[in-house]
Amino acid sequence: MCGICGIATTHGVADVESLRAMSELLAHRGPDSAGEHVDGGIALAARRLSILDLEHGDQPIANEDGSCVVVQNGEIYNYPELRRELERAGHVLRTRCDTEALVHLYEEHGAGFAELLRGMFAVAIWDAPRRRLVLARDRYGIKPLYYRHVGEELRFASELRALPRGEIDLDALEAFLAFNSIPAPYSIFRDVRKLPAGHALVWEAGRISLERYARPGPAAEGELRTDDEAELVEELRARLRDSVRAHLLSDVPVGVLLSGGVDSAALAALAAQETAEPVHTFTIGFAERSFDERADARLVAERYETEHHELLVRPEPELLLPALAEAFDEPFADSSALPTYLVSQLAAEHVKVALSGEGGDELFGGYYTYAADLFADRVAPFARAVRPLVEALPASTRKASLDYKAKRFVRAAHLPPLERHHGWKEIFSADARAELTGGRAGFDPVDVYRARYAETAGAPQLARLQDVDFGVYLVDDLLVKTDRASMAHSLEVRVPFLDPLVTNLAFALPTRLKVRGLAKKVLLRKALEPLLPDEIVHGRKRGFSIPAAAWLRGELEPFARATLAPETLRRQGFIRPEPVARLLDEHAAGREDWSRQLWGLLAFTLWYERHVEQEPPHLRSARMEALVA
Repeated sequence: MCGICGIATTHGVADVESLRAMSELLAHRGPDSAGEHVDGGIALAARRLSILDLEHGDQPIANEDGSCVVVQNGEIYNYPELRRELERAGHVLRTRCDTEALVHLYEEHGAGFAELLRGMFAVAIWDAPRRRLVLARDRYGIKPLYYRHVGEELRFASELRALPRGEIDLDALEAFLAFNSIPAPYSIFRDVRKLPAGHALVWEAGRISLERYARPGPAAEGELRTDDEAELVEELRARLRDSVRAHLLSDVPVGVLLSGGVDSAALAALAAQETAEPVHTFTIGFAERSFDERADARLVAERYETEHHELLVRPEPELLLPALAEAFDEPFADSSALPTYLVSQLAAEHVKVALSGEGGDELFGGYYTYAADLFADRVAPFARAVRPLVEALPASTRKASLDYKAKRFVRAAHLPPLERHHGWKEIFSADARAELTGGRAGFDPVDVYRARYAETAGAPQLARLQDVDFGVYLVDDLLVKTDRASMAHSLEVRVPFLDPLVTNLAFALPTRLKVRGLAKKVLLRKALEPLLPDEIVHGRKRGFSIPAAAWLRGELEPFARATLAPETLRRQGFIRPEPVARLLDEHAAGREDWSRQLWGLLAFTLWYERHVEQEPPHLRSARMEALVA
């Protein structure tokens, strides 16, 4: 696990001092060592977090004659098999590090080398004889890669903070207000783009080309080897075990981020069975009972006798939100980033690698919205009729409260399938965005969903909606959250659900093995019944979520009003203060739950102060002891 960056120019020699400054800004991603390679107009750098071959794996790494050089952020889990194949082909590998295999794979397969990789990665390979730079990002988008191509110069980096800042992209801001995150290929700056998941970028003679090399998604009907449910249960459990075994590849201890839900509990159970030493598990708790999952996590920890660690979190806004704004160098407003940040901080005190359960919901049908998707057409007229009554329900502060879900449902049930699916998760509607920004945007962020959705015509309806979540929400929200929150503490987080062995089976499952009525993750839960307590397997949905609604009516309200003060919003010039004041008042009075919207506005305002109005220094791995009891 590392941070990588580089410069490619056709005009003279690359600016080495600029490269070193970029590398320094990524030091939190790889505090163990730093390296660079300069070849005329090409300069590559890497910061290393040592996981495999601790003594000999420093980057950049070259092939035998030094003509090709690689830097990598990530881990390749089929590295042992690839190494054997490369040695049979005559290549000489000098380390046991997975990164070295990449440069030899490129020699054998050219820019298509990424198709052969099982793992998470962002890679840059400099091919000196061809004067070609190749960038590639893993098929699931687990590891990030930003690039800036202006004129004939290309700069790239693992994080936005290492690239030059420019004008705010108003389309990206519009998307942020709709989603609370910014989808690829957009970034918050107009001149910077994200390399999409499953894509490679080639720079030659100052020009770039992009090509998609992998596109995970719904399988054609009939691709399942069997439709026997009992056989599929056994096969899924075996595939999950194989994936966890592969993700335990490490020369340092590996732990598990344990939320108390079925996905992370499954990883803890399987990891405990695959290792000789007790597995370290890490859990976050809250004083608000509906958000506190420590008791459920303990059931798993006790059953598998893990080395269990937990924290009780209390709000301390003056530390909490600014620290997140610093760690996330692009506006990001998924409030679960806070517990992910804190559990990563806890884990980093004991291990350098941890497993996390991202992807399980999108693959196996874990969201309430999927159940709603399946019966919305039948009840849409009824939903329209009862909407006035539902809208009158008082706002609760409980997790996933009935009033919140009911209001979301009746507001969108009458829409076409994709639009209503988005409507149940939407942060600010188009009208609300227009009121906030003055109506200056002509860009519809839902077009990002529509483009993904159009690629799966002919697949079952639920599979198409899951695919939209898998390709957009998972990549640009959940995986961004996990990467930045963990790397802020120099912790590598791996996601075993995002492995071809698991995803290929999940994509081929029929709807009945994912969602039946209100039952979700049907096949996955059956596969995990022998491994986990019944309370976990058949319990309600879990996750590292926070009591934001209660906090914004209590301890966090004064901080929110001060941060979103009219003078601040007018100075920044993007958000109108009048609708913000109304949201604050309505939420504080309990007339409506605007916590997700307010959290988003706080995140953008604090990000702008930290990363635009101030000169961003190195990321400080801020230890937030005041947040925990």
